[in-house]
Amino acid sequence: MSVSPAVLDDLVARVRSGAPHLGTGPDAVRLVLVDGPAGSGKTTLAAQLAAALPAQVIHMDDLYEGWSGLGVGVVRLADQVIDPLAAGRAGRYQRYDWERGELAEWHDVPRAPSVVVEGCGAGARRFADLTTLLVWVEADDDVRLARGLDRDGQDAHEHWVAWMQEEREVYREQATARRADVRLDGWGAVVHG
Repeated sequence: MSVSPAVLDDLVARVRSGAPHLGTGPDAVRLVLVDGPAGSGKTTLAAQLAAALPAQVIHMDDLYEGWSGLGVGVVRLADQVIDPLAAGRAGRYQRYDWERGELAEWHDVPRAPSVVVEGCGAGARRFADLTTLLVWVEADDDVRLARGLDRDGQDAHEHWVAWMQEEREVYREQATARRADVRLDGWGAVVHG
């Protein structure tokens, strides 16, 4: 999924005109959250936003601790990245290595005008008051599953089905799509209504 130049320009304008809520004063950070079900196109959009702003991207895939780590990823995002940035400090997170099944190297998140976080659960309610822009990206289940299996291989089918169920529960509880500032479909078009 790649958004059109017009959609990208609108998103960038929203970020730049929005208030920064992480920290205070001239070095406060604008938090951009790109959330939505797995396989809907969040990573591609985050890369476009990062290049246009410019901004560092944090991938929730680096924070989950495996296929059952959605909730843990949100806690690690808060503890290691968002809470420090909100307190006026740099963030720092430890990447989870999916192949080895353990935490790996540390990544610094310096204070900057904007930071983009993409991934399932990034738009948790706990970050609502700290967010400059929340973007929701969605696609039909069959499209998302096909994209995921193309990326991860057919052996990941059971993991994908279980993940899709877990994220549905999270999104129902968090009302992420309803709270989003902008909603996009899996092909980059704005969803109205």
